[in-house]
Amino acid sequence: MKTKTVGKMLCIATTVAMMAQSASAEMVLKLGTVGRLGMPIGDAIDQALIPTLAEVSGGQMTIEPHYRGSLCGEQACGEQANQGLLQLWTSSTANFGNFGTALSIFDLPYLFKSVEDADRISSEWLAEQQCAIAAEEAGHVCLAVYSSGGFRQLGNALRPIHVPEDMEGIKWRVTASPIEYTLIENWGAVPVPYGWTQLYQGLQTGVVSGQYVATPWQHIAKLHEVAQYFTEINGSWSGNQLSMDKRQYDALSDQEREWLHAAADAFAQQVQDLDRQWVLDGETAIKAEIEEWYTPTEDEIALWRAGAIDAWINAAGTFDPATATRVLEEQGMTDFIAELQAAGAL
Repeated sequence: MKTKTVGKMLCIATTVAMMAQSASAEMVLKLGTVGRLGMPIGDAIDQALIPTLAEVSGGQMTIEPHYRGSLCGEQACGEQANQGLLQLWTSSTANFGNFGTALSIFDLPYLFKSVEDADRISSEWLAEQQCAIAAEEAGHVCLAVYSSGGFRQLGNALRPIHVPEDMEGIKWRVTASPIEYTLIENWGAVPVPYGWTQLYQGLQTGVVSGQYVATPWQHIAKLHEVAQYFTEINGSWSGNQLSMDKRQYDALSDQEREWLHAAADAFAQQVQDLDRQWVLDGETAIKAEIEEWYTPTEDEIALWRAGAIDAWINAAGTFDPATATRVLEEQGMTDFIAELQAAGAL
């Protein structure tokens, strides 16, 4: 064999080896989510999480997104992450409860006074603290906690509702959440477990007459067409989370973890901004088409909060009372703290 030919073959072999090494160095993280493009979670993945990770890693780490539950539902995505079938997943903080209670504190009614308070406190310390607990307790490293729709608000098809006693006897749709069931019952309505996909028809036919759903979701489902009376009680925050399976996370290098957290931080900021606008747009659209959008006074909000105390009692053991107290204190909610303490909820 001629020397030039041998040299050429060695050159080709070296190039192929380098290409193979480069290809193996690229890490692709598969992400499962029920979010979709055109909504805050999907858009923040597309606009912030994916490009930021690619940029900070120089293309060595990339994300392969699977939207609309095409791979799995929320709980199933967490299970598949544990099995190594995917790396990243999103869910509500409530559905994260299938793996541990570390994020259950975010689901406590009236933990936050406003979306601004929720975003501020979560980003300053609460999410970091609870995610650290989740990593050890749940087998998932929580990278971000964020809102998906702001607060749940009341909408009904029968009459204006200003205070809890106005709900007396109304059949109110609830999910499988024990907290939601307790809230609706304590406010005087009749809790009726009912599916989301049938809710429009249920309100239209009177099978149920009210719902407790975040504003933009009510708008997307056009529930305001059949439920013309809304009450802005700002009860339960619609928390969501982005996580990675802990065993896969632990296998990353320090540099790779740094890249991942930089991308997650960019995602958290983007989804926060997009979500606030989503809530505003949904609220504005609903207000233009309904009979009444009622904002309770501070005294009336105190009545709504009082109905939430049993839900805190029922949630005992799923949250740290000292942490919850700190969150409430940072918002000046001393009266609510006193009520919870008097009831044995804190």
